[in-house]
Amino acid sequence: MENNYRAIIEAILFTMGESVELSKIAEVIELDKKETKAIIEEMMEEWNSSDRGVSIIELDGAYQMCTKTEMYEYLIKIAKQPKHRVLTDVLLETLSIIAYKQPVTKAEIEKIRGVSCDHAVSKLVEYNLVGELGRLDAPGRPLLFGTTEEFLRSFGVNSIDNLPVLNPVQLEEFKQEAEAEMNVALDI
Repeated sequence: MENNYRAIIEAILFTMGESVELSKIAEVIELDKKETKAIIEEMMEEWNSSDRGVSIIELDGAYQMCTKTEMYEYLIKIAKQPKHRVLTDVLLETLSIIAYKQPVTKAEIEKIRGVSCDHAVSKLVEYNLVGELGRLDAPGRPLLFGTTEEFLRSFGVNSIDNLPVLNPVQLEEFKQEAEAEMNVALDI
């Protein structure tokens, strides 16, 4: 009967094309979440160790079937060059702030960066790396922004909890560099 569960899970993930929460999969196959997760993890291990072109990835408690990165060059030959997003330093800086401080408003991002972030946030929303999470309960009810599943997928992390942590020495060096840059800008 387990092979039937595996086939059902495979069909769900293939057909949906986006991540599906563990609880929904468990409900459909009528098993508890622990049993369902064990089956999915077996499938993930099998697919990652075999000569398959797709794999199952976990994204914040949900699962998705996706093409393995080593197959990308062959996909390009078939589909021509897929639309490639260019993440400039400004976009990466803004995305980093959002990823580590979420949920965050544009005003908070601008306070950290010291410049307007309207264009950068709009571009990140367009690329589906950032999304609106709601509104802050404050005057003007500013929008709150956070990262999306596409962000997790693109950067190869399964949860924002797994983002790299800067070591304190490196963080202090970055602060000193930023202060030095500000002092140079003030001298002009």
